[in-house]
Amino acid sequence: MPELTTDPFEDADASAAALAQRTGQPRHDVAVVLGSGWAPAADALGTPEAEVPLAELGGFPEPAVAGHVSAVRSLRLAGRRLLVFLGRVHLYEGHPPASVVHGVRTAIAAGCKTVVLTNAAGGIRAGLRPGQPVLISDQLNLTGASPLAGLAHGTPAGRPLFADMSEMYSARLRAAARARRPDLTEGVYAALMGPQYETPAEVRMLRSAGADLVGMSTVLEAIAARHLGAEVLGISLVTNVAAGLSEQQLDHQDVLAAGREAAAELGVLLASVLAGVSQP
Repeated sequence: MPELTTDPFEDADASAAALAQRTGQPRHDVAVVLGSGWAPAADALGTPEAEVPLAELGGFPEPAVAGHVSAVRSLRLAGRRLLVFLGRVHLYEGHPPASVVHGVRTAIAAGCKTVVLTNAAGGIRAGLRPGQPVLISDQLNLTGASPLAGLAHGTPAGRPLFADMSEMYSARLRAAARARRPDLTEGVYAALMGPQYETPAEVRMLRSAGADLVGMSTVLEAIAARHLGAEVLGISLVTNVAAGLSEQQLDHQDVLAAGREAAAELGVLLASVLAGVSQP
C-alpha cells in the first residue's frame, strides 16, 4: 500500500500506480461509482478481469454504510477499460472531502476521462416514483464542503483553483442515455450533509430552490472530476419520496431494496451508453 502524503493529487497518483500493478492494466478509460443499492449493476457492466480491495491502494477509508463495498473492479467493455467502484464513502461518516473524492481522483490519474456517478435519491419533484432513474442535469452542493478548499498552492498544472462548473454533467452523455431510453427524465440533484434524512421543511426549501432530487453524495465527486477535466454522467435512482411528500417513514433498508430491484436493468443501460459513445 502506498504511503500517504499531504498532497491529495500525489496520493491519487500513488493509488493509480498501485491499481495498475494489481490489475495488470497501465491505464483505464471510464470510471463508474456505484451508489447505495446499485451493486447489481456491476455484473451487468461485464465480467471483471480483476477485483482489488481498496485498502490495498492507499487513501481509501473503509465504507461504514450498508450497500457499499470497499473494492474496485477492472473490466473491458466495447474496447474500453472500465473501473467500477462498488461503493463510496461520505462526509457524514466523518471523512474529509479529500477522502470522499479520492476514488474519482485516482481514476482520473489512472487515465479515465469519463466518470459516471450514481446514487440513491429522494424524489422531490411531483411525479418521480421509487425505482425510477433520473439523469442529473445540475446540482446544488449544500454540504458546506468542497474538495477544492485548501488547494490554493496545490492544484495540478493547468487546473485553476477557481474552476468553471458551468456544465457539471455532460449534455453529450445525457443525450446518449436518452437515445437508448427515451423515457428518461432529468433533474437537479441537491446534496446535504446527512446522515439524517431531510425534514419536510427542508424538502420544501429544496423544492423552492429548484431541486428535483435530494441525497448525501455525488456533488463533491462531480466537482473533483470537473476540476480535473473529466466528463461526468450522473444518474440518480429514486428510492423513496422525500420527507413530507408521503406518509411513509424513511428507512435505509427500503432504499437498498428499491436499488436492488432496479439496479441490474440500469447496469444494462449504462453498458449500452458507454459502449456507444466516443471518448471525450
